[in-house]
Amino acid sequence: MSIIAPSILSADFARLGEEIAEAERAGADWIHIDVMDGHFVPNLTFGPLVVEAVRPYTKLTFDTHLMIEQPERYIPAFAAAGADRITVHAEACVHLHRVVHLIREHGLPAGVALNPATPLSAVEHVLDDIDLVLVMTVNPGFGGQRFIPQTLDKIRSLSAILRQRGLDRIHIEVDGGINADTAPLVREAGANVLVAGNAVFGEKDRAAAIAALR
Repeated sequence: MSIIAPSILSADFARLGEEIAEAERAGADWIHIDVMDGHFVPNLTFGPLVVEAVRPYTKLTFDTHLMIEQPERYIPAFAAAGADRITVHAEACVHLHRVVHLIREHGLPAGVALNPATPLSAVEHVLDDIDLVLVMTVNPGFGGQRFIPQTLDKIRSLSAILRQRGLDRIHIEVDGGINADTAPLVREAGANVLVAGNAVFGEKDRAAAIAALR
């Protein structure tokens, strides 16, 4: 069964807590929080104070995706604010192994994200230390982008590597352009965590939208 993680990047920021609570009632499994710094990606979104402010609205897992430079500077703050999982970008970490272990030292599962053009080799040597690989299926920075079909081969290759190494416990997450049409494609390729923004928060019937993604 797929884990559906609606991205609050597409939610109504003026009523963010209520939007998160509605997503939970609609059947969401996780809440995906896209943190952007205006440097690693060309957009600004949420900081730890926002995570702390919306934490009381749900008990769902806060799947916190740091699209920021030098993420190690902010991992303690996001952990303290209520993040349940933290994913960092391989491209943003000079010392990826150290950053992954910093996340784990704060008691949280660690994930590593890869941009569409980043090879799987970038995460190969930390697979034993993480429990999630996020394959970006668009270039990060903005919601509502079109799915990049070539990423399906990357998902398939990652799935095969994990099977070969006996690491089936590692989640394969996808983020970008996920909707009722692309969800079956990424699921068939091996993804089990689906991040969706507009496909959930852009619909009036969020329960039906989430059901369609499953």
